[in-house]
Amino acid sequence: MSYKIYLYDTETDCIGSGNLSSAYIQTQLQEAAGQDLEVHISSVGGSAFDAIAIYDLLKKYPGNVTTYIDALAASAASVVAMAGKTIVMSKYALLMIHKPMVGSGGNADELLKDVQMLNVVQSRLAQIYMDKSGLDGVTINSLINSVTWMTADQALDMGFIDWVEDYQPEVTNIALIKKYTNSAPALYQRCINKILNNKNNMNIENKDLIEKTTSVLDKIMNFFKKVVNKQTITDKGTLHHAGEMCEGTEVYNDEDMSTPAATDTYTAADGKKIEVKEGQVQKVAPAPETDPDAEDDDDDVPTAKVSMGKKATEIQNRLQTLKARLHAQNALLAEARTALEEAGSRLQKTNTEVKNEIKSTFTPEGSKRSNKAKTETTPFFAPQSELAKNAVKRAIAP
Repeated sequence: MSYKIYLYDTETDCIGSGNLSSAYIQTQLQEAAGQDLEVHISSVGGSAFDAIAIYDLLKKYPGNVTTYIDALAASAASVVAMAGKTIVMSKYALLMIHKPMVGSGGNADELLKDVQMLNVVQSRLAQIYMDKSGLDGVTINSLINSVTWMTADQALDMGFIDWVEDYQPEVTNIALIKKYTNSAPALYQRCINKILNNKNNMNIENKDLIEKTTSVLDKIMNFFKKVVNKQTITDKGTLHHAGEMCEGTEVYNDEDMSTPAATDTYTAADGKKIEVKEGQVQKVAPAPETDPDAEDDDDDVPTAKVSMGKKATEIQNRLQTLKARLHAQNALLAEARTALEEAGSRLQKTNTEVKNEIKSTFTPEGSKRSNKAKTETTPFFAPQSELAKNAVKRAIAP
């Protein structure tokens, strides 16, 4: 538990007198005995010298000090507020700084001494504000000279406080739903309350709901990554990548593209050599040319080796088929990308631009309208090329 000190003005006391004097604060700090300290302030100010003394006492206190501006920290009270390691200000509170004042009389020499003293005091107060806010001396003195009142947000923006205390309760889905169902008939309200009271279903805070929604969106994005991203089959596993396989391409071992491929040399199905270093392609070497004489030597190969050759041929054929399917799917995805980009650009158009694009083929009987009116374009996600159409047919075939 923190030890609390309240610097609240009374009808007779302000900073420098009664329970708000530096002497009284010293006794409070002795009782706190190093505990964490909360200093709550609501004061119009008072003695600048007592304020500096209290500031000094709080700064030297061994425990953690948090100052709270509960309603107002004006004049000397603003100096005390700056002593907190953390300064918290109510969203409804005000902070005010101004030039120090003195009420005195006397001859010209005595008044000049007061002016010099006030200027020295202002320089000390300005230094306290500068140390907390990080603002320069010219800016701070400008704020002091003009008598500046700050809201919590303004004080936070200028660095005088660390954070704003807000008292709004956390809004849950239950509260939101009840807000719109309070006017429903009693029978319906009982049903709704029964659902809301089921903690396993609806009693979820918005924060949790957002996290769950984010998780779903991540899964959707990962799905599209798997569809759009390409893969290259090699002798050491499948390499996943975006775009064409070339120098500089980033390659991964998994479909989620989160684990970079290990440094090694990979041989693709078409014979290309792919040098990878720390998940990035360094070089793609073309497939070596085959030796015609070596092909002639196959006639002397034993039957067992010939059968193995046939299996290899079948595997190559299957790989080629898979490549063809991937090619068709990529073509379809390219069309989808183009269509989505076109749809996105169309969504950016104004209502007037869209209306101007709409044309009709309907011609009323006896009308002299031209029958050259164009029909609407083909649905934006329909496959156009034969290759894409065949890919769709194979995808939906039972």
